[in-house]
Amino acid sequence: MNSNRRDFLKKTTLAGTAIGLAPGLTQAQLLGPERSFKAQYMGDFAAPKLETIRCAFIGVGARGPGHAKRMAAIEGTEVVAICDLYQDFAEKTAAAVKEIGKGERHQNIKLYHGDENQWEKMLRKEKIDAVFICTPWRWHATMAIKSMEAGAHAFVEVPLAVTLEEMWDIVDTSEKTKKHCMMMENVNYGRDELLYLNMCRQGVIGELLHAEAAYIHELRGQMYSERNTGSWRTYHYAKRNGNLYPTHGLGPVAQYMNLGRGDDNFKRITSFSSPAKGRNLYAKKNFQADHKWNALDFKGGDMNTSIIKTNMGRTVMVQWDETSPRPYSRHNLIQGTKGTMTGFPTRIALEGGFGEATKDHHSWVQGEKLAEIYEKYEHPLYKRVGELAKKMGGHGGMDFIMEFRIAECLREGLPLDQNVYEGAFWSAVGPLSEISVAQDGMPQDFPDYTRGNWKNTKPLDIVV
Repeated sequence: MNSNRRDFLKKTTLAGTAIGLAPGLTQAQLLGPERSFKAQYMGDFAAPKLETIRCAFIGVGARGPGHAKRMAAIEGTEVVAICDLYQDFAEKTAAAVKEIGKGERHQNIKLYHGDENQWEKMLRKEKIDAVFICTPWRWHATMAIKSMEAGAHAFVEVPLAVTLEEMWDIVDTSEKTKKHCMMMENVNYGRDELLYLNMCRQGVIGELLHAEAAYIHELRGQMYSERNTGSWRTYHYAKRNGNLYPTHGLGPVAQYMNLGRGDDNFKRITSFSSPAKGRNLYAKKNFQADHKWNALDFKGGDMNTSIIKTNMGRTVMVQWDETSPRPYSRHNLIQGTKGTMTGFPTRIALEGGFGEATKDHHSWVQGEKLAEIYEKYEHPLYKRVGELAKKMGGHGGMDFIMEFRIAECLREGLPLDQNVYEGAFWSAVGPLSEISVAQDGMPQDFPDYTRGNWKNTKPLDIVV
């Protein structure tokens, strides 16, 4: 990576996000730099098998400890290093992991802490196969790129990155180093999301036409955090106006539709935000007048609604709201020519009805009547590890299923369930929506991070 590119990544801050790109996308942002002749297309890439996966974790304040403990419980893993800015976070996670190892595994964990550069020291000194990155968003791209350059596969919390340029850099580094870089979209492994994926693959609702996805989660309470998520994420709400956290809803429906794989892909997006009211009011009500949050003018709209058009003309609505006082929802709807499936609550309507549950599509199959659906269409992966996942935890078990699949794919030399390009496409909604909002909803084209190779990429298999 040349020095200019490296300097760009190091200097990436909120001021360098898509707000500064509002005049429109450049050709470089859409097409990316010219691919290296040594590049390896990573769409169906399978890395060499790893008998033991030497794992390291950067950031163990919020999501990181759960990832570390669950990975430590999976056969064929070895936790070798943990890094965090805060010593107590690193030590607490290491102690929990050693306890899981029961004196046999994970007993020689190296700890790195104390300043923002310790993770680079860890990458230089330790032999690592997989790095799990659970840090503030602005660090995701830099850390993923450095991890791959150090010879490790990178697994990154959502979103993959915050700018289109960073996503190009991640893609190019993955192709150059032949290392995986997977955004850890855990919701793709939820029971209902796996069920719907299986049903879509079997053609139960016919040809897919439209999807709706959302992340509605009131998180104003995070503003009280001093050393955790709210301490840095709050600044994003203040400075950025768009759909900043799209992938929990978008990831599953994108895989139902095979976007970026085979027949269809993301084409363009238009986006609108509501007025920004909630955060300013919350800060004024709950913090002293001279508190740092009252010194901010929160510019990000409370609700963002984005509409994606695909190459085939299909549509996807994506909504995001972490401010408004309303119940949690990951609205998850997929609509086809023969029926519709949705979530929160789980409901399915099929033309002609389904068994004894409903006579036609005018009534939902829901509640106890879903048992017949689950019995017939439960995803094989959930049948295999669903009960164990419930015990291991992580958002009802979806986190564990994701981590189990990461380990399984690395140990057996299989392609990952989510490739680097999907992480980039799904995360690109963030900066693209910011540009669209700034231009009063003007459509923005998606960069093609595959450079045309999505047309030859296999759909995600139904893992048995």
